[in-house]
Amino acid sequence: MKVLIVVPARFESSRFPGKPLVELTGADGKTKSLIQRSWEAAKSVKNVDVVVATDDIRIKQAAKGFGAEVVMTSSNCANGTERCAEAISFMDFEYDLIVNLQGDAPLSPAWFVQDLIDSFKTNVDADMATPVLKCDKETISALKEDRSMGRVGGTTAIFDKNNKALYFSKEVLPYSNTKDTPIYHHVGIYAYKPKALKEYISWSVGPLEDGEGLEQLRFLENGGYINCVEVDGMGRAFWEVNNPSDVPKVNSMLKRLGIS
Repeated sequence: MKVLIVVPARFESSRFPGKPLVELTGADGKTKSLIQRSWEAAKSVKNVDVVVATDDIRIKQAAKGFGAEVVMTSSNCANGTERCAEAISFMDFEYDLIVNLQGDAPLSPAWFVQDLIDSFKTNVDADMATPVLKCDKETISALKEDRSMGRVGGTTAIFDKNNKALYFSKEVLPYSNTKDTPIYHHVGIYAYKPKALKEYISWSVGPLEDGEGLEQLRFLENGGYINCVEVDGMGRAFWEVNNPSDVPKVNSMLKRLGIS
């Protein structure tokens, strides 16, 4: 199976302008940009091709500086999925799967991506797949803290008994008055069949995607089949850089994980 990982990155983030170029400090005390760390996470996956897709010359220059292949895309791309779709339109080679490892997810371990790739071998009906991670108490607390402070933080996922996605939200869902109902953190990685990407860009933005600001809801609003693949964190913390306040959190996690 031929797989391409696209790392989409844009400079003009409404919540965190210039986010891809923010410096994160590793366990060795040295800094690397967020886009470099996300690219390195993608490069840790075996037997795949990796490109950075951006519309900003500053990100292109930075990515070229650390050795990445870069595809320039339009500034009209509304989200990473649209940017991935445009990026592959410039490719001469056809791929069996396209993986979107977003440029704000430097803590994504290689086995999350591999689990997504492997899921298509057993679930041939899914249009796309995305990882979900069962939340521990610390993660639930962090998600709820973001919401209480008015910050748009991590995303939660709801899926049926066959792991078919029902909904994704920036709220902490499902609501529960017991301690036994699991909450799943949605990890911002997507694997798509090329056909699904082509269909995606033909659809208009619906009210759920517009309201939540979550690109994957466009698939659900149009009847798409998203397979939620439960992954094992193996004791490893996961967090994305959505806001400036996430930088010290991720720095702390890099140090704890011994990532230079």
